[in-house]
Amino acid sequence: MLAAGFPNGNVASLAWIAPGFILMTAIGQPGSQAFRLGYVAGLAFFLATLYWLLLIPFPVGAVAAWLSLSAYLALYPAVWVWLCWKLFPVSTGLAAAAYSDMHGKDLISSTTWLQRLVWALTAAALWTALEMIRARFLTGFPWNLLGVSQYRVLPLIQICSVTGIYGISFLMVWFSLSLASAFWMLWRRPTERWGWLGELILPLLALMGVLLFGFDRLEHAPVPTRTLNVTMVQPSIPQTLIWNPKESTNRFRSLIDLSRQALAHAKTDLLIWPEAAVPNILRYDPELTYPAITNLVETAKVWLILQADDAQPRSPNGRSNDYDLSNSSFLFSPDGQIRAIYHKQRLVIFGEYVPLSRWLPFLKWLTPIEGGFTPGTHPVPFHMPELKANTSVLICFEDVFPQSVREYVQPNTDFLVNLTNDGWFGQSAAQWQHAFNALFRAVENGLPLVRCANNGLTCWIDPLGRLHDVNFDNRSNIYQAGFKTAKVPLLPLGQLRQPTFYNRYGDCFGWACVALAAAALLWLVKGKLKPQDATHK
Repeated sequence: MLAAGFPNGNVASLAWIAPGFILMTAIGQPGSQAFRLGYVAGLAFFLATLYWLLLIPFPVGAVAAWLSLSAYLALYPAVWVWLCWKLFPVSTGLAAAAYSDMHGKDLISSTTWLQRLVWALTAAALWTALEMIRARFLTGFPWNLLGVSQYRVLPLIQICSVTGIYGISFLMVWFSLSLASAFWMLWRRPTERWGWLGELILPLLALMGVLLFGFDRLEHAPVPTRTLNVTMVQPSIPQTLIWNPKESTNRFRSLIDLSRQALAHAKTDLLIWPEAAVPNILRYDPELTYPAITNLVETAKVWLILQADDAQPRSPNGRSNDYDLSNSSFLFSPDGQIRAIYHKQRLVIFGEYVPLSRWLPFLKWLTPIEGGFTPGTHPVPFHMPELKANTSVLICFEDVFPQSVREYVQPNTDFLVNLTNDGWFGQSAAQWQHAFNALFRAVENGLPLVRCANNGLTCWIDPLGRLHDVNFDNRSNIYQAGFKTAKVPLLPLGQLRQPTFYNRYGDCFGWACVALAAAALLWLVKGKLKPQDATHK
């Protein structure tokens, strides 16, 4: 049910029900069994939603990545189920209540309304706290957080401008557990016709308040007074060709030809190429890429943002093999000059670096990469003064990290750009999941996000989370080679962007959930809430 709530299942309503179902499978079970049931649920979810890792054209590494990443991520729902039942307010202990009363059939109805309310809120805070940890621990992997399933519900997702994505996750878990309690009360106490309504009244009121906030934000969205013509080129290069040096010249010439077609098709101010489109190390390739790029922008009189590898000498003499290799984005001006360079900060494990390779060299066998990139240290604004426009660039999956993206947004930033290569995963759900995870960054920070992909969802997202220009010429195949020209709204001249609450203050809500979860655990450790499976120690 939970997996079906995400692309390409897209049954968002199931994600409101699934957490409660997952938790209720463990009712009346000892702690170890509760943990196992949560782990199985988590493993089923991640194996189903991350299946596209198997499409990486490197079978050994693909299988290892799919299994190991899913096995690690499944620990989070396992811990959640275990902790929730450890914190359940039954003074006699969960195991005793369970086995003395038909495996806990009256466990929930034996508590008071206030106890169930506090427990549901604590469980929602625990879920949110674990999502906060997942987004940060071991470099973080905030992919398909629960709230992402609601990407189509525009009034609901507007709350992200205040709480970030975590506010939606919290509300969904709270509602799901309250709904489960309501059904439980209706089953165990059928004569109390309205008793179940008390379980739902507060989460329903909270949901109504969030929706009213969202409708108001949608209704009063500012109308743009000026726009920028942005052309996004999607070359759709197979990953096997990207790894084949013999194809570098052919695929780069195809990119140039496609760009010329795009420039001839519509007038544009800014041309954008995706990640992995440019072969070789751009600044040190005077024969193929660099002269072709400068000739293109000078002839067309257009700005260009692209991704390419970059090498930075470590010493003044720039000796051979004494440099740092970076995954970088470049801003070219119409006069053929490089105006800005950004070095990617968040690198993909086994895709852009191999961890512990010095001590565990066999890990290199799991990936086709030969070396590793050096991460950047800070965002770099891209200023285009002649266009009176400013942007910042995110590379690959940097756009799925809520806590990081807000650092790329300054008061004069007109829009964000994401350059990505999802060609690793063929024609799968990965492209849709990536785009819908990124969608929330536009809402959280209140500005457009332009996505240029090697294959997949090349489009742009407005500040309210709506996708624009998804298909090519009204055709449904999003994976083909092509180009799109969009009118991206800019700030009025001389006006700075009013930051959203989330952009200004970050994960205040998320950290509050972490604090609440920590307080609950401290209370448990100190014995004010007794461990519910104490008889099984």
